[in-house]
Amino acid sequence: MTLASMIVPDADTRAEDVLRLRREITRMQRRRSDLPLIPVPPPLEPILPEGGLQVGTTYELSPSPGLIGALLAGASRTGAWCAAVGMPTLGVEALAGHGVDLDRLLLVPAPGPRWLSVVSALSEVIPLIAIRPSSSVRDAELSRLSARLRDRGCTLLVVSGASGAAAWPQSEGSLQVHDPHWRGLGSGWGALEECEVTVTARTRRSPAPQSVRVRLPGAHGMIEAVAPAAPRLVPLPSMHASPRPRADAPALLAVAG
Repeated sequence: MTLASMIVPDADTRAEDVLRLRREITRMQRRRSDLPLIPVPPPLEPILPEGGLQVGTTYELSPSPGLIGALLAGASRTGAWCAAVGMPTLGVEALAGHGVDLDRLLLVPAPGPRWLSVVSALSEVIPLIAIRPSSSVRDAELSRLSARLRDRGCTLLVVSGASGAAAWPQSEGSLQVHDPHWRGLGSGWGALEECEVTVTARTRRSPAPQSVRVRLPGAHGMIEAVAPAAPRLVPLPSMHASPRPRADAPALLAVAG
């Protein structure tokens, strides 16, 4: 039985499913990764202090499916498992377009009020988890979860609500998407092809915001860097001095009004 089949949205069986999941996790016994960073796509490397996500920490994200897919793809390309929890509308095809290996992706669309227990259990075997919390978390529970993340080397991506939410305590940093600009639509015709956005990162190690302009998604579905616009050359006026008017030349008058 796969991990994905163990969690179903039926409220009556969630507690039993969590116990079965934990038993399966114990059997799998993932070893803690020794890698200090989780890689990210190249266009996002310049805005993170060390070019990747710190292992065993938490990051806050904008509710952008493209950003979620891009970050999961960075870990997926190394052969690591990823999980998306509490996001039933997240498009699987879009994740595959970003480069996420669907054979190593675990989806838990509706964990209900036990989402924290699900995340805690998954952290034993999954090195990168994206979660959209459905409720607030108490300080004691947050401390236990943070300790487990550090111990197991699991990185958590906390997706905020559509209207924004309070900052996640003890987070390593945040990645926010803003200033979107879609391309492809004309005057009553066309189709959306790509979207240019600005991604801004703030971290404990680099408190000053760092931003990059990217296509998310690009023409091929994946994140792409936007090349800076080439400077436009403007011809300068001639530096030659105008000849002196002759004494016998007729005077020119400028009349205003």
